[in-house]
Amino acid sequence: MRVLLRTVLPVLLLATLVSLPRLPVLAEPLRLSIVHVNDWDRLDAKDRAGGAAKIASIARYERDRVEAEGGQVLLTFGGDMLSPSLLSGFDKGAHMVALANAIGFNAAVLGNHEFDFGPDVLIDRLKEAEYPVLGSNISYKGKPGFPGAERSLLVEAGEYKIGLLGLTTTDTPSLSSSGPDVAFAPLADAAREITEVLRRQGADLVIALTHAVYQKDLETLRQVAGIDIVLGGHDHLVLVLYDGKQAILKSGSQGNFVGIMDILIDRVEGRSGPQLVWQPSFSMVNTLEVEEDPEIAQRVAGFVARLDKELAVDIGATEVALDTRRAAVRSGENAFGNLVADAMRAATGADAALTNGGGIRGDTTYAPGRVLTRKDILTELPFGNKTVTMRLKGSDLKAALENGVSKVEEGAGRFPHVSGLSFAYSGSKPAGSRVSDILVGGLPLDLGKVYVVAVNDFVARGGDGYASLENGEPIVDASSARLMASQVIEFIQAGDGVTTEVEGRVRRLD
Repeated sequence: MRVLLRTVLPVLLLATLVSLPRLPVLAEPLRLSIVHVNDWDRLDAKDRAGGAAKIASIARYERDRVEAEGGQVLLTFGGDMLSPSLLSGFDKGAHMVALANAIGFNAAVLGNHEFDFGPDVLIDRLKEAEYPVLGSNISYKGKPGFPGAERSLLVEAGEYKIGLLGLTTTDTPSLSSSGPDVAFAPLADAAREITEVLRRQGADLVIALTHAVYQKDLETLRQVAGIDIVLGGHDHLVLVLYDGKQAILKSGSQGNFVGIMDILIDRVEGRSGPQLVWQPSFSMVNTLEVEEDPEIAQRVAGFVARLDKELAVDIGATEVALDTRRAAVRSGENAFGNLVADAMRAATGADAALTNGGGIRGDTTYAPGRVLTRKDILTELPFGNKTVTMRLKGSDLKAALENGVSKVEEGAGRFPHVSGLSFAYSGSKPAGSRVSDILVGGLPLDLGKVYVVAVNDFVARGGDGYASLENGEPIVDASSARLMASQVIEFIQAGDGVTTEVEGRVRRLD
């Protein structure tokens, strides 16, 4: 694995490292290597990085290396596997579970995207999983736990016991389709309860797999001293933090980076009796030059070939540059966002259309002259969202726009892309008071007037904080609506390509 060794990058520690004293040994020390991945839903490598086969290659290398030295490896996953990918729109994430089984994960936590297809589909996927999946802060139909998920896990590692719990962001109901039967308890409350259980069961080291933003991870560690390590996800950060007592590791997304935490665990005699001491070291593997695992690569190739055959259908060229990278679709007006909103409005005849930037997931660029295919559009819009229409008061439409720019400084997925309307906003003003100069059909917004508005079904039910859209009177609901992706494909075909540009629909004033 010569290539892999060359790609181990130095990691910046965000706090001062503290060397633990060497005390008399009471048990054989153990080397525990944690290999961590999070936010991975992409089959293959992109720009030579990430994908299932490279993750598998690193996992195999670490297992062979560490186990040959008498140590043990834990391969962990920090949530968001089932969606949003192109193939998941067809098989609802079944291929990802099959790949995870083949790679051999030891533990995973439920992410918000695990609920994208609803709880019933997730229950089916969990039945297929050959690895434990944790959901410590989740309840279902009023009872603690979720069918097929574990609330905690105790792993034997040499003479030591490793306790694991899993925490899923409490924002999941607004970010996904978890439905009314699924509830998410505050992270620290659930962590405290499960950590106490694990310690009573004899856990020497407690690890929390989390799918939450970094700030929430810090809050959880501050409030629950019994947690030693957080292995995180959700915010796609490449991050290591260690303050001498607790640690956080996050590994970006898509397997572009794989985080490794090597831990030497000892039980020693302290002033008040036997105590556990652990000393970590960290590395972050950039998978750009990592060789793919041949067995997993073959599985991936089968999936990709199937997709290519079904979806490699040309629909039209773009005359303009298109940028669907995460930062571009979550920070300002965007040509591809305008294209999607225009297609929704054209298909429905609505006065205005709105869609959230977080629903655009291709994370790529298209040069002028590029011929787009069905696969391109379905890659950009993988959630299977439908375009619904509603009658909506002007005041509720204004509230929706306020929500759309309320977290622009955070790069939140709620950023609005619109058609048939325009507006301005000031990012320096308080959230909820940022929007001005709203025009619908070229006329000033009338707060008391009722407009026909087309939106995707996710935001229509309050997703991404769009609570005011729930006040709308449905005209065409999700049960009768058509796929957004199909409307975009038809719009491009009807227009003989893409000519939509950035034209001042959304203006930032500061």
